[in-house]
Amino acid sequence: MSTCKSLLSTAVLLSVSSLGLIGCSGSTDAEKTASKESKAAASSDVVYKIGVIAKSNSNPPFLAAKNGAIAAGKRLSDELDGVSIEILWQTPAMEDAQVQAQYVEQLVASGADGIAISCTDANLLTGALKAAIDKGVVVVTFDSDAPDSGRMAYYGVDDYEAGKEVMRQLAGVMNNEGKVAVLTGNPAATNLQARVNGVVEQAAEYEGIPTPVVYSFMPETATEAAAKMQQVQTANPDITGWALVGGWPLYTDNALDGIYENAKIVSMDPLPLPLEYAKKGQVQVLVGQPYFGWGEKSVEMIIDKLHFDRSPSSEMVYAEFDIVTSENAEEFAEHWKLWLGED
Repeated sequence: MSTCKSLLSTAVLLSVSSLGLIGCSGSTDAEKTASKESKAAASSDVVYKIGVIAKSNSNPPFLAAKNGAIAAGKRLSDELDGVSIEILWQTPAMEDAQVQAQYVEQLVASGADGIAISCTDANLLTGALKAAIDKGVVVVTFDSDAPDSGRMAYYGVDDYEAGKEVMRQLAGVMNNEGKVAVLTGNPAATNLQARVNGVVEQAAEYEGIPTPVVYSFMPETATEAAAKMQQVQTANPDITGWALVGGWPLYTDNALDGIYENAKIVSMDPLPLPLEYAKKGQVQVLVGQPYFGWGEKSVEMIIDKLHFDRSPSSEMVYAEFDIVTSENAEEFAEHWKLWLGED
């Protein structure tokens, strides 16, 4: 029985019982039976199963999203009478869109009511998401979208605007002049494509900054990213600014040695390790996203649809940026203790 039908049946049974009490002082056997059924229906939980699929299982932003989803599920289970929310975390160890597609299919087969997903490759995931939606599963994307999948909504930053913000911050610390390099990862990721476009188009606003050169690397590991930056900087010592549309090289120690002395650096993602670079002044600005909120808000939107049949007013639900520098890096680090369950 669907949730709506279950709730409707409960309401109808309660009405029948109430009418019986008003109409006479005694109760017939039928009325007693209806009353018992009403109480049983009212006390039984409606269980919503929500699958959460992030890009990788070891990346702090996605662990924060996991904890956000779990926190939202627990809070909403407490707030909504007769509702129990089960969070099903299904995420590959490393980024793999095909594995994500398999998880979508497995979640649908296991009876998931909703899926929140950060798409490694929208092209490879659109078919699986469409099939899930056709079977009545409510789908929300976060961090990285699959706009052609028919998903109900996307939650996260506007990635194009995020790229523009990275470039605005970089131009500011470069005094609006110098040679800029852009570091990006998986070229198939729609969020990274949009950020790169934002960086390049914002750079055109500054006469003293030539069109940035974009450098990509795969796989998206700290080691590969740091090696790429070192290789490019060595080959192009005239680079005086780096726009990082993801914080990959900052997830390891000493990644910027020989670079930060000669170039200003602005990056996405004030994660725990990148924050150490900001504290030391090796990275001038970090632009943050709603990591905990990816999971929390996605679950809220899915439950809003499943339980109340309410959809967001827009299919693109954007969050604001956090701007982190050496001045507030210590304060921002406290958020991670909560988001990663360390507090």
